[in-house]
Amino acid sequence: MTQAEKSGPLLDEIKREAAKKAAARARIARWDLDVAVFLFVILILVIILLFQGVSVNIVSPVAIFGLAVVWLIGWRRGRQLYQSFYSEELTKLVQELEEKHKKPIEEVIEETVEEKVQKALRARWR
Repeated sequence: MTQAEKSGPLLDEIKREAAKKAAARARIARWDLDVAVFLFVILILVIILLFQGVSVNIVSPVAIFGLAVVWLIGWRRGRQLYQSFYSEELTKLVQELEEKHKKPIEEVIEETVEEKVQKALRARWR
């Protein structure tokens, strides 16, 4: 089995894990302070309109439009954040994988060098 065939399923697993982590982070981060302030503005606007005696037939579409805009802003922001978080998580997971594989290789190289030195010393003593 070649290195590319071995890394194929591993790369798929890394991509799947990065997508899962990025989706969770984006789901949390898309509802920030700006969206909360906008929701309070819509709520205050609806309350003011109702206290002024404006018909519910007019206030309802204003409230629905405000909620639709909030949902659209959150959806758009979540999609943008997902892309940036996905690339960040993918990079981080690949670096972690490289660090894990880097350690054993260094240890193997050290052992190989040590073994060569020992063999050379044994040969010299004979």
